[in-house]
Amino acid sequence: MEDNVVPRRIAVTVLTAGLLLAAAATPAHAATTPPDVTKGPCQYTKTPDEPAARPVPLPPDPRHTPDRGTVTTTLITNLGLIPLTLDREQAPCTVQSFRHLVRHGFYNRTICHRLTTYPTLKVLQCGDPSGTGSGGPGYRYKDELPTDLPPAPTDPTGARKVYARGVLAMANAGPDTNGSQFFLVFADSALRPNYTIFGSVRPLGLRTLDRVAAGGVAPTPEDPAPVDGAPALRTEICLAI
Repeated sequence: MEDNVVPRRIAVTVLTAGLLLAAAATPAHAATTPPDVTKGPCQYTKTPDEPAARPVPLPPDPRHTPDRGTVTTTLITNLGLIPLTLDREQAPCTVQSFRHLVRHGFYNRTICHRLTTYPTLKVLQCGDPSGTGSGGPGYRYKDELPTDLPPAPTDPTGARKVYARGVLAMANAGPDTNGSQFFLVFADSALRPNYTIFGSVRPLGLRTLDRVAAGGVAPTPEDPAPVDGAPALRTEICLAI
């Protein structure tokens, strides 16, 4: 089945090892007036049908998007630090947007709403201030997809690739629907290469992720042993810097 990283507003149902990493559902109908779009190469586009979960302006979009080197960001969570290295060369528009959201405090006091622990899909998903899996920044932008990932050994068709332990990638709800939601890979996972990779989790952050993963997924009356859902250990981004 198709792997999807999609916001929970689109009934998130994962059958087998598929990934529904939510990020922002495609609007059911077009806006009555043309959405605002930034003038630079990234073309960040407002989504009137999907207003921001927390007020934030469109990111800056200069004529030349910085596309060299790396920058660092740290998620300070209630369970430990998650330092990140953002790769401008790999995904310049994504890094620019992520840093913009960090600067505006968009991720502060938000929970990581989803933990997935399938045998071939092990990720923690964050980035929605509403905590529902359906919220975003009120804009979307284009994919910057990886092209050099190795094939997943668990997929004989070759369609799925390895998103390795430590990868930092964007969740989405289809082509060019990136917003604010992102996922952190705590063990090698098999996914179609439909998710922008824009950095990596540093060793200290991996230890924090391992702690979250060890706690498992919170059980529900309907599913006492789930492999996809809210982390049993509440994981809150207290501050992103």
